[in-house]
Amino acid sequence: MKEKTRRISVFTVLNYAFFTLVALLCLLPYLHIIAKSFSSNTAVVSGKVAFWPVDFGLEVYKYVFQDSLFWSAFGNSVFVTVVGTLLSMVVTVFAAYPLSKPDFRGRRVILLLYVFSMLFYGGTVPIYVFMQSLGLLNTLWAIIVPFIISQYNMFVMKTFFEGLPAAIEESARIDGAGHMRILFSIVLPLSLPSLATIGLFYAVGYWNNYYHAMLFITRPEVKPMQLYLYELISTATRVSELDPEMAMSVSSAGVQAGSILVGTLPILLLYPFAQKYFISGLTIGSVKG
Repeated sequence: MKEKTRRISVFTVLNYAFFTLVALLCLLPYLHIIAKSFSSNTAVVSGKVAFWPVDFGLEVYKYVFQDSLFWSAFGNSVFVTVVGTLLSMVVTVFAAYPLSKPDFRGRRVILLLYVFSMLFYGGTVPIYVFMQSLGLLNTLWAIIVPFIISQYNMFVMKTFFEGLPAAIEESARIDGAGHMRILFSIVLPLSLPSLATIGLFYAVGYWNNYYHAMLFITRPEVKPMQLYLYELISTATRVSELDPEMAMSVSSAGVQAGSILVGTLPILLLYPFAQKYFISGLTIGSVKG
């Protein structure tokens, strides 16, 4: 008995040590970025910065925030993330709920179309032509409309709906409740874990999307945050050309670090509030295939 207890104890210690090491490996690069963003130009260029700021300063963030386009890009990303996530949640729920019912007519055909669209993608040129034909180029809707539903998120939501006890809906139907009343009064309150999960997926996707913004948007005042940061990072080597006075106290590496930190901070602040729903939603939504 003692030998078994000792083995369990050794395993627990090794388990905690292993996952602590993994957590540090994930955290250290981010700490390095934070340290570089708050360090002086000289310290960054000379390679003295590791995981703690050297010659603490805020010059990098003064450089990042000085452009009015930064605030425009930030507002654009907030709009895209909030509006896109809300619309995606509505469309996903209204697609997943009827498809979770075995007696829904045409269910197999529609599911087959969703699976087909997951496996095959039309390509960049067709979607660009499609956005152009809709007149959505150089608008924020160009990075919302094409991604308003994710097949993966829809299947997660559908699987969760299928796992809810059928007796709950049957009793509500006996009491005279219709499909919409059952959905909003019974099903959705029971689906908060999965709703939080796919909501976080959508929010992260909309916030981090820069590739399609780069394809569809060229007007500076319409560019979202990630595209703004991408262009800022790509031009960081020309800091002296953009602002010769500030270039004396700001390094290109520091600008890149500060830009990355600003771009990831909103999602990092959002995740702790949705973490408990996020983990349980992934677990519950993956019970059935």
